[in-house]
Amino acid sequence: MHPNPVFREDDQARALVTARERGFGVLTVAAPEGVLASHVPFVLEATTVAGHLSRGGALARHLRRGPAEALLIVSGPDAYVSPDWYGTDDQVPTWNYVAVHLRGRLRLLPDEALRPHLERLSAAHEAQLAKRPWTMDKMTAGLAERMMRQIVPVEMTVEAVEATFKLNQNKTEAARLAAAEAVEEAGYGHEPAALARLMRLPKQH
Repeated sequence: MHPNPVFREDDQARALVTARERGFGVLTVAAPEGVLASHVPFVLEATTVAGHLSRGGALARHLRRGPAEALLIVSGPDAYVSPDWYGTDDQVPTWNYVAVHLRGRLRLLPDEALRPHLERLSAAHEAQLAKRPWTMDKMTAGLAERMMRQIVPVEMTVEAVEATFKLNQNKTEAARLAAAEAVEEAGYGHEPAALARLMRLPKQH
């Protein structure tokens, strides 16, 4: 998390909503052989993260030894900010971004928990699309079961939430709004329009 407290998001509810809406992050665990990481889609309900891993992957193999302390890194929109965009002299380049860190204890779940998890996961994302939702029932009989043998369900109980919403809160309102307009117009970065909206109202919950 950013060391400047002006960028810290202390509203855990807002941070959890951000992570839930993103639904994708990097799951990391410190293992004897080094830091292990896996990019995972997930479902966040209350303070429980449900996801799945490749059965043969290093992270799943590590969890067979038992539960492990884990960090789930969730990245929101981000973009480069040019010093020319503030409308004031003697500025420097920076990068605005949103990030949420969820810490907790990660464990493997029994195989029978996998299908309900996958159904919740696909339902959550299919609901965002303008079409009839896809369901696993559309698959050829037996195919889903064969594919599920390649992955394992995992669950993490969230014990700590940290968030950074770096949105030029350290600038004057005029400079921040000018930068937001330029970020959106430039279209450079990851979801710059979404970032610009946050920059305009950085404390709106």
